[in-house]
Amino acid sequence: MGLFSKIKLKDILNPKPVSDKFGFDRGQPIDRYYIEKFLKKNSSLIKGDVLEIAESTYTKKFGANGHTSRILHADNSNNSADIVGDLCNTSTLPENSVDCFICTQTFNFIYNYYDAVKGAHYLLKPGGALLATVACMSPISKYDADRWGDYWRFTPQSCTKLFGEIFGTDKIEILPMGNSAAASLFMKGYAQEDLVGETELDINDELFPLIIGIKAVK
Repeated sequence: MGLFSKIKLKDILNPKPVSDKFGFDRGQPIDRYYIEKFLKKNSSLIKGDVLEIAESTYTKKFGANGHTSRILHADNSNNSADIVGDLCNTSTLPENSVDCFICTQTFNFIYNYYDAVKGAHYLLKPGGALLATVACMSPISKYDADRWGDYWRFTPQSCTKLFGEIFGTDKIEILPMGNSAAASLFMKGYAQEDLVGETELDINDELFPLIIGIKAVK
């Protein structure tokens, strides 16, 4: 039984998706499979003072014993935030303050993404690591578009150039993840629970990445 065993052809051919909420209303979105796989692979770097945006879900799930969890938010609306600051404005950020910065699916929604990556670099202590993911293929997020914007989709080549210019080409690792089947099902709104197995999700095709993982060390 393969990946498509529980997927109906009529739903694939329907112009409307089975979910317009990335599959959240059906279970765990397919892109989260790759995000968590990337963070698990790099969990040895999630230690010390660990920063995450808006919440600390991944820090708590993948962080090493004894880590300190911190939260970054752009304004005062998040009572759990330890740092209130704008990634695009280093004057609002504490320099050399964290050992690891988990920044998943965020740069797509920042118009001035170049300065945002510079802000991430600014936050890290020397030797600290940025663990970021960005979308290569994704539906528009209406929630984000209505609030702060949904601007960009990245490629492995653009990530190599962007993060290499700021961190140094010898300090980064770019990991494209996904394939055409995973991308197609994600675009239609299917969730991991709709799939029979995950074997096919583990096949990476460099021409059809769904998301891109970036490890960058200061």
